Amino acid sequence: MTQQSPERVVDSPARWPVTATETPFTGNKTSVRTDQVTLPDGGSVHRDYQVHPGSVAVLALDEHGRAVVIEQYRHPVRHKLWEIPAGLLDVPGENPLHAAQRELYEEAHVKADDWRVLTDVYTSPGGSDEAVRIFLARGLSDAEGERFEVFAEEADMRHARVPVAELVRGVLAGELHNTCLALGVLAYQAAGAGDGLDGLRPAEAPWPARPFTG
Repeated sequence: MTQQSPERVVDSPARWPVTATETPFTGNKTSVRTDQVTLPDGGSVHRDYQVHPGSVAVLALDEHGRAVVIEQYRHPVRHKLWEIPAGLLDVPGENPLHAAQRELYEEAHVKADDWRVLTDVYTSPGGSDEAVRIFLARGLSDAEGERFEVFAEEADMRHARVPVAELVRGVLAGELHNTCLALGVLAYQAAGAGDGLDGLRPAEAPWPARPFTG
């Protein structure tokens, strides 16, 4: 059988009927939901998944092409991971650019003049509804004011600035594992090799996965 490729490969919204739902666990920022879903053939299945407010991450590059990275302990995987600055959307409908600027200030104490959208992703769509927008930030300078007070895992963070090429090598070598770091540096490299960074979407481009105002 010959399979024909679609003219464009684009994800499309879909919504299978949910006949029952419950929330067996509610945490501080996320929860777990169980839905009874009706399949197209009329059957039904139960699906458990994490309900997540959404996140932002920032690939922040200085004038030497080095990325701002932090090393943080992540208890579920029992590793210290090198990551790019990232954090949750604190309130429903929050502008993701504002959230990203806040995270860059809080985690790296820098600000940026030029912001673009690198990519939008679902981190683990088989088990979570988390959506992440990854930004590219350039034109870095030191932020004014006091540094953000850190605690718990954040109190043990290390900071560094690392050339993007070195991070790409680490991702492909299986040495760097953080999702946002990997997607960020690979998307940056792909953009540079393709239509160029000026072809990236503007910083406040629509985000259907997490609509925002203001």
